[in-house]
Amino acid sequence: MSLYHNKPFWLVGFLFSLGFLTLFAIRLGLIEKVFNRPQPLSISDIKSSTDKDIWMKIVQNNRKIGFSHSRFSAELDGYRLQETVLMRINTMGMVQNVNLKTSGRLNPDFSLVDFDFNIKSGRFSFNVNGSVEDDMLTVRTTSAGTSRKANIPLKAKPYLLPAVTAAVSSAKLETGTKYTFDIFDPATMGQTPVIVEVLGRENLTIMGAVHPATKIALNFKGTAQQAWIGEQGDILREEGILGIQLEKTTRKDALRDLTVAASADLTQTASVASNIQLADLEQLGMLQVELSGVPAENVQLSGGRQTFKGRVLTITREILADLPPEIRERDLANLEKIFLKPGPFIQSDHEKIRTLSQEITGNAATPLEKVRRLSSWVFENIDKRPVLSLPDALSTLENRVGDCNEHAVLFAALARAAGIPCRLEAGLMYLKGRFYYHAWNLVYLGRWITVDSVYNQIPADVSHIRFVTGSPDRQLDLMGVIGKLKLQIINPL
Repeated sequence: MSLYHNKPFWLVGFLFSLGFLTLFAIRLGLIEKVFNRPQPLSISDIKSSTDKDIWMKIVQNNRKIGFSHSRFSAELDGYRLQETVLMRINTMGMVQNVNLKTSGRLNPDFSLVDFDFNIKSGRFSFNVNGSVEDDMLTVRTTSAGTSRKANIPLKAKPYLLPAVTAAVSSAKLETGTKYTFDIFDPATMGQTPVIVEVLGRENLTIMGAVHPATKIALNFKGTAQQAWIGEQGDILREEGILGIQLEKTTRKDALRDLTVAASADLTQTASVASNIQLADLEQLGMLQVELSGVPAENVQLSGGRQTFKGRVLTITREILADLPPEIRERDLANLEKIFLKPGPFIQSDHEKIRTLSQEITGNAATPLEKVRRLSSWVFENIDKRPVLSLPDALSTLENRVGDCNEHAVLFAALARAAGIPCRLEAGLMYLKGRFYYHAWNLVYLGRWITVDSVYNQIPADVSHIRFVTGSPDRQLDLMGVIGKLKLQIINPL
């Protein structure tokens, strides 16, 4: 069976979300400045900005895989920012185009008034727009013809990154200066801090000309990205993980040969080699692996069926015996109740989801039987193909196609609609000599049990190594793992 469970989680800093290039994800996200750090950047120091029209080519290992086009223009009451991105992404041997569009209106101090973000790939499309009023960001998402609204409290004024980079350039920051930003990512509806450090001044050659630039590092979820900002506040170059770069260029060069090249297979590039071959995974009761290169503070290695001591992780297969005959919401702890609630991507309260869940579970006698029926339905009815979009339950149900993320969000919505607490987990899974990034579920049946509807496993086999658990936005924590992790199997039993 082919490996249809690997949406690159770094592909969702906008795709969960567009996180394979953190800097790129930040550009598409909303930035909220925190002014409680040493030497805070004062908005009063920002000079007014001139109109800008910037084209950048997106390159991986010297091969162009897409472009971005940003326009920044002055208006009577502030500024307007528009950005378009096109990429050709290869994952699991399939090449797909990903289109993103972002627009935003800014106040005279560059703070955000409102924004609109859309991502489209194949049959999948997701839109999120929002507006700021006082200390509240009101966000509206639209997917599969259904809209949802959420109010997100803000600690301070939110900013789009191009406005922040203009401020950084204008303030002439000194080497070693650090600032903290809180990202609001429209793709995950999550917020997380980014530490920006000014590394110094460098001369950068772009399109055959030498440009003075300020080099900065952005530390995000345990990974560091770099960017070079020109004297006019333009981003001249960005460098991220997996060999992906953005570089300022001309319109003609940015649009040239877009139909030819695609990225290297990101699934394979991000995978981790195994030191031994594993067979009959569903027969293994325990797996021990030695891990290195993992930022333990950003991942969740211990808990449930996993125990992490020193550098050794032990995964023990769960036992399904002695589970209670029913799950009653009034008896649940607060944690379990949280994972009964609907979310922007897990629309368990939608009529289509609730009706289907009832049809599938029917007269099932126990919660375990409900889970088995739901997992089997998702396994049998969702075509296992990679999808480069924001995974949500309704779109997955409508299109009947997806990789591990689509399976996981749809299963979670169906389970919650059936009264079974369910959350998402993500990490690695073994297949044919390598460990690939993967997502699955955890259900509460009196105790937490793993479920993988891609393979219809209850519980999931012990090669599933969890790094994060909870809501979709937690998958951004994988950013600090990809490309750094080393793994050695010690003892499969």
